Amino acid sequence: MSRGDKTQLLDELPAFSRQAQGGVFLAIAGPDRGDSTSIRENQEVYFGSSPDCEMRLTDKTVSRRHLKAILQDNKAILIDQGSTNGTFIHGSRFKEIEIGHGSEFKLGRTVIKYLPEEEVVEPEPSAEQCFGQLVGGDTKIRQLFKLMADISPTDATCLIEGETGTGKELIAEEIHNHSSRKNGPFVVFDCGSVPRELIESALFGHLKGSFTGAVSDRKGAFAEAHGGTIFLDEIGEMALDLQPSLLRVLDKRAIRRVGSNTYDKIDVRVVAATNRDLRQEVQDKKFREDLYYRLAVIRVSVPPLRERGSDIATLIQYFIDRFSGNRRLAITPEDMQTLRRYTWPGNVRELRNAIERACLLANGDYISLDDALQHDDSAPAMGVRTDLPFKEAKGQLVEMFEREYIEDLMARHSMNLSSAAREAQIDRKHLRELIRKYDLDPRK
Repeated sequence: MSRGDKTQLLDELPAFSRQAQGGVFLAIAGPDRGDSTSIRENQEVYFGSSPDCEMRLTDKTVSRRHLKAILQDNKAILIDQGSTNGTFIHGSRFKEIEIGHGSEFKLGRTVIKYLPEEEVVEPEPSAEQCFGQLVGGDTKIRQLFKLMADISPTDATCLIEGETGTGKELIAEEIHNHSSRKNGPFVVFDCGSVPRELIESALFGHLKGSFTGAVSDRKGAFAEAHGGTIFLDEIGEMALDLQPSLLRVLDKRAIRRVGSNTYDKIDVRVVAATNRDLRQEVQDKKFREDLYYRLAVIRVSVPPLRERGSDIATLIQYFIDRFSGNRRLAITPEDMQTLRRYTWPGNVRELRNAIERACLLANGDYISLDDALQHDDSAPAMGVRTDLPFKEAKGQLVEMFEREYIEDLMARHSMNLSSAAREAQIDRKHLRELIRKYDLDPRK
């Protein structure tokens, strides 16, 4: 991977970025506002009015050697040097403290913020047109494949951004599958689907009796992912007041179950995803800045399908081959052109569902464009085939409903059969039979 020019914060977000080792101290208030200095591993940086300080300040209320910062194991430690007026963070004076990116501290009348140095990453396009289950020949998507190949063997925390339906979960799963953790669990946690009063229990676990309804001890998602990868989907949906708990887990690599007084160490890799602009959310005070920096060590933006139009034909053929089974269905050149011109607001997920539906309803050797798109208001609702006998048309519709319902249900419940059965109000045995009937793997 090649590196572009460094900036303190990237004004225009590139497709891919990463945080360099170390960071930048930036004066955001006081006489020296705008001044900055960098720090690297095992480096010492002094703040004060003395000319030999790496960050020399003209603030008259700052001592000659006021504060020292050192970086060890990529952790910034601030040590007050016996200054006259002291150094403060969140209004409290300290002698020594460890800080993370996004933290602010005050010496004299000067406020300094510790920020990551974000680097533009411009990987060479991969020579391959697939990465595990991901398929595409567009330059942007092959750059993504190359970046995934580079970062998968590491334990770096990743943030995947992109519109709904672009395949963020599949990307996270392939990062896991190509890592040294591939034999460990891959746990999906949807931050937007769990009631806020239960999210800490669902993430970190709880002890029996810790709250009403806690009839037994429970492992949380982080404990279930021990030795593997946890995928925090729709991280932007997490309530602001719940975000500090997640930040502590990411910093300490330890969890405290609800009702417990002790921390348990965990060994997990964290991959998060969102369809929101988290940078804007940070500016709007809807998402914690320090949590954003903790998640975006590697930041990936997935291009929408409309920006990789050359892949549409490839994906259509891929899905036809996948869903036509032994029938070897085809598509006419005219229909292919129509589908290529369509904007696909639901991205790859919409395309996949459209082709699966068309293959299921196909009557002959070719899939029907009407079955794929279903945008004609005069057409029968729900894709009902009125040109088939009633019983056969009803059977196809029921099969399509069951497949989509069970796949979405199990995906939302992270393959937890008991939890999914309770929500659907069906017997576990029947749910298991439906999964086997359609050979479904909702994670894919």
